[in-house]
Amino acid sequence: MRGNPPYIQPGERIVIFDATCKLCIGWVNFLIRHDRHRTVRMVPVQSEKGKALFVWSGLPADKINTIVLIDKGEVFLRSEAIFRAMSGLPAPWRWMGILRIFPQSFRDMCYNRIAINRYRLFGRYDAVQKLDADHAQRFLD
Repeated sequence: MRGNPPYIQPGERIVIFDATCKLCIGWVNFLIRHDRHRTVRMVPVQSEKGKALFVWSGLPADKINTIVLIDKGEVFLRSEAIFRAMSGLPAPWRWMGILRIFPQSFRDMCYNRIAINRYRLFGRYDAVQKLDADHAQRFLD
């Protein structure tokens, strides 16, 4: 048992993302734009709080290769993190969850292929990007 995650309130949903990855930044901007009910907060893994949560999740802070969702104290990675984060979005976006009919091993294999090549396919920023929030509490930092 790892205890309660640091820096977040019980029941809170947090997405930990790579703030140098253009694909990850695009997905976080998508969440900001469509999460009208503010069901999820975000934190870059490069921040102090992001690193602490990444390590708390059981992941090595020096090997960033997945999106992480901490949902009510549970950790979800890869495709499951994306589908669970999108479950709080309005239709038609939450309907993407229908893709969960595919076995998680298949979904994660597809996710990993993209994640491994994300910098080559989508690019990378030279520095951590600061994103514009739609409200003051959107980001953990």
